[in-house]
Amino acid sequence: MDVSIIETSGLGDRSYLISRDGIAVVIDPQRDIDRVLTLAESRAARITHVLETHLHNDYVSGGLELSRTVGADYVVPAGDDVGYPRRAAVDGDVIDAGPMRLEVLHTPGHTPHHVSYVLRDDAGAIHGVFTGGSMLFGTTGRTDLISAQDTEALTHAQFHSVRMLADRLPPETPVYPTHGFGSFCSATPASGDASTIGEQRRSNPALTKDEQSFVDELLAGLSAYPAYYAHMGVINREGPAPVDLTPPEPVDPDELRRRIEAGEWVVDLRNRTAFAAGHLRGTLGFELSDSFVAYFGWLYPWGAPLTLIGDSPEQIADGRRELVRIGVDRLIGAASGDIDDMRAGSPLGSYPTADFARLAEQRKTATVAVLDVRQRKEYDEAHIPEAANIPLHELPARLADVPAGPIWVHCGSGYRASIAASFLDRAGHDVVLIDDLFDQARKLGITSSR
Repeated sequence: MDVSIIETSGLGDRSYLISRDGIAVVIDPQRDIDRVLTLAESRAARITHVLETHLHNDYVSGGLELSRTVGADYVVPAGDDVGYPRRAAVDGDVIDAGPMRLEVLHTPGHTPHHVSYVLRDDAGAIHGVFTGGSMLFGTTGRTDLISAQDTEALTHAQFHSVRMLADRLPPETPVYPTHGFGSFCSATPASGDASTIGEQRRSNPALTKDEQSFVDELLAGLSAYPAYYAHMGVINREGPAPVDLTPPEPVDPDELRRRIEAGEWVVDLRNRTAFAAGHLRGTLGFELSDSFVAYFGWLYPWGAPLTLIGDSPEQIADGRRELVRIGVDRLIGAASGDIDDMRAGSPLGSYPTADFARLAEQRKTATVAVLDVRQRKEYDEAHIPEAANIPLHELPARLADVPAGPIWVHCGSGYRASIAASFLDRAGHDVVLIDDLFDQARKLGITSSR
């Protein structure tokens, strides 16, 4: 039995391809199914079943398209009202995939109809459990994505689902979650790269705390999640369109300038320090990294026309792949190459970068306005005294709240601050990007806490 992991680090998720004797089963596939097809081909395996643990809130599923492409059975939890034919998975079902059996366990919590799949061979031996957004490594899936009214009840359900898995499965059973590798679908940050039921019995709060303590702590720890989540369930319920990864139309400098002046979203994927050193005025900087797609989706006006700028066609292609995973399909063009060749005779914009040591020096001789774009809980734990706090996801609607004059902007690592700096620069602020780890501010002794 081979369990292959298909990592999607930009969303903090994993999909799985299980293969044995030329047969394969896929669990929770992302929308760019070419990765799955390539992996199945390398395993010389035919995909017979595609399984979903739940209707996903953080990405557009590739399950429907994959099942149609390869002629596989598409298995979706019963109770989810979807707009396409599928096999409804109910508690106790056994999915027969030749040399493999997958037992369905109803594990509500992350969503009401969420299921997990226990993997067995044809002799009945257990080879793992695929837990989706139920049991994660050292945590669980968050429970507030359905509605505020349902959150507490789903949190209690999550507690019992995780306990049921731990009670029914041997301690040596490998655990294969979908979320928990940086995904905002985790209730709290997950820990580790692999785990077993036995390890989770010792470390998972649903298994080490009493029910009310678990519920209270999970609810207190929930933080904001990306705005694009509101669209994922709708797309996955209706049935996603086939993925399109074709290169976008090239855009010349004059057309770029026209789109920028029209107020369209023109997004620069280059490194954040390169953007700070020189960019087309009016563009937004979203460095293409593991953090890119979640924060892009959080701030993007859903359905707006989008143009990308990048160092190379390959960077544009990588950006497009990230974007289609969350259903951003209205990519109307792109430009790549030397930024100086794209400016159509207009001067480039720029702003300085600094570190926390430089900020500390500045604060010795002058009053410095600081904007902290971390989330409120991060700010409350430790912050620079008198720094204004506007979380990044609130910034576009709160630009009027930004202090006047030169503003130094920071986050926890420099990534969120770089996005914020581009919004502030576009709005006409005199900005300094602090491209540094917040831990350095702590070490310099320039932080306090409430």
